[in-house]
Amino acid sequence: MKPGSSVFTEEDRLQIKAKGLTPDDVLSQIRAFEKGFPFLTLDRPCTVGDGITILTEQEKSACTSLYEKARLSGRAMKFVPASGAASRMFKVFLAFNRGSEEIPKKEAAARAEQGDADARSLLRFMNGIRDFAFYEDLKAVMARDGLKTEEHIAAGRFKAILDYLLTEKGLHLATLPKGLIPFHRYRDRSRTPFEEHLVEAAEYVRDRRGRARVHFTVSPEHEEEVRDHVARVRSLYEGPEVKLEVEFSTQHPSTDTIAVDMENRPFRDDRGRLVFRPGGHGALLKNLNDLDGDIVYIKNIDNVVPDSRKQDTYLFKRALAGLLVLIQEKSFAHLQKLTSGDCDDLLLGEAAAFAREHFAVFLPEEMPRKKKIALLVSRLNRPLRVCGMVKNEGEPGGGPFWVRKKDGTLSRQIVESSQVDMNAPGQRSIWESSTHFNPVDLVCGLKDSAGRSFDLEKFVDPDTAFISAKSMGGRDLKALELPGLWNGGMAGWNTLFVEVPLSTFSPVKTLPDLLRKEHQP
Repeated sequence: MKPGSSVFTEEDRLQIKAKGLTPDDVLSQIRAFEKGFPFLTLDRPCTVGDGITILTEQEKSACTSLYEKARLSGRAMKFVPASGAASRMFKVFLAFNRGSEEIPKKEAAARAEQGDADARSLLRFMNGIRDFAFYEDLKAVMARDGLKTEEHIAAGRFKAILDYLLTEKGLHLATLPKGLIPFHRYRDRSRTPFEEHLVEAAEYVRDRRGRARVHFTVSPEHEEEVRDHVARVRSLYEGPEVKLEVEFSTQHPSTDTIAVDMENRPFRDDRGRLVFRPGGHGALLKNLNDLDGDIVYIKNIDNVVPDSRKQDTYLFKRALAGLLVLIQEKSFAHLQKLTSGDCDDLLLGEAAAFAREHFAVFLPEEMPRKKKIALLVSRLNRPLRVCGMVKNEGEPGGGPFWVRKKDGTLSRQIVESSQVDMNAPGQRSIWESSTHFNPVDLVCGLKDSAGRSFDLEKFVDPDTAFISAKSMGGRDLKALELPGLWNGGMAGWNTLFVEVPLSTFSPVKTLPDLLRKEHQP
């Protein structure tokens, strides 16, 4: 397809305009499908002592003290991507519920004995059902219709239980966003992930006036429901010393991307309209960019634990942010000297050593002095992120690697498996030798030395977008996902990796995950 080709009707153009896009934007996306995207080149995994830092007790204490000053001055907030639906959590149970008039325990047990992982998951859920935070609610909605949950459990009849758990007959949990699922049981009530994040915010982003700012990104179809929930519960976590400032945003329509068919032609629905799809979590970079954020924590909605297990989270959240403040202040000091007009060789050498030690910036010896200063200014004047990394325990997802760029330089990056050509010489072995995993535990510095917000879109690597295979109405299509928020979306940031304990990472991807000890009272 040539640029400027008339592939769009007048109706198409109106649809494109309504998204906040232009025909040229969409044509550029179509060319990306045709061209594809290059894989990253892994040089080696980041390991302890080679890209990953372990903070000593003394360093943790010093960093925490430094962060407390920044927190009290009102610099900190939380940013929580909470757009995800809970459908993945309930996928196995939805399949069982659709596929049978009754689901007897004996049949599920026989399938589990034969190695059926889904049947094992169902049995684990049913055997532990009384330990879920929503169990009392489930009993109540079944009792409303004259059904006794305990009798169905004892008789090994699972169909009614799943009906009242998943569908509009009862709790309808399968249609809710993950953040609205009751996760944890306390003595007097249960809490959702939204509530747990409010509790966290009150603990480690509250300023000296008691304000704790937290921003949730939510899906448009659930925004009203989420707002109502937060409005109902927020008073439980506020008081004379805590005032929650809760903000919401939805993914910008302009970050949606065109879908194409297998010949890279615009994919159209049954009415002939263009099909656009959400651009993945990388689309949330625009939401992050729109914040008046300074020190911003980023953490997934499902990575929360009950109060009894939050202490490690609080300790390392403060320590990571303190390290960010420390490195940020040093970066700003070097920038001031480099741009003062009287930067001598000693000051230049100190700035170069700092950039080399912390950000792997190596200046060629033969580079003219003015170019060295310009390069250092460019490399230090960037958004900064400090990322917690846990030891790899086999969880799916990305990890920390040294990535070799086109110009031959190296940088620390969070890399997903889809970004790596596993058939290229040596790449699979590098990937499999990774020692750590990315739990999406980031603290970010979004302002420059003058207090101005960086334009985060200037630091994206557009070549890290990727194409995925999907379907609609029984027809295959290709979808374009933007560079991931903490992957290519932050590729140009200055980055530090710090080891954090596994206790700070307790995601909930499937319903039985809530039976792990990390989520129980």
